[in-house]
Amino acid sequence: MNRRELIRNIAAGTVTLFVVPSAITSCEKDSMDPDDNSNNNLTIDLTDDKYSNLGSEGGFVKEDGVIIINTGTGFIALSSVCTHQGCLVAYDHDNSNLPCPCHGSLFSTSGSVLQGPATSPLKKYGVTQEGDFLTIVR
Repeated sequence: MNRRELIRNIAAGTVTLFVVPSAITSCEKDSMDPDDNSNNNLTIDLTDDKYSNLGSEGGFVKEDGVIIINTGTGFIALSSVCTHQGCLVAYDHDNSNLPCPCHGSLFSTSGSVLQGPATSPLKKYGVTQEGDFLTIVR
């Protein structure tokens, strides 16, 4: 075997070593069902001090990209990420809306845009309460 053949064989082996495994794994069926959001759910323990703000009307917390708000009659959960440029929204209990501090977008508690520059609503998530636990379904 001459030098040129040796280099060609090493190059082919290197390509095989890196390309073939990634091609095989990319063709595998994803083990997680895309319609099954159970692994994506967020569980909040209302007895945890970390979530003590949720104990009163108007209280809110941000957790894992979600803002959870105690409305006084229940809990709502929305994406905490402004759809304009990704800043984190807060909750203004007095005005019952979610302002974005970066560029002035304003969202309703249903997630809809009340004032731009954002044009897309915040994603709203389902919330169920079982005892002291909230489950946010994402």
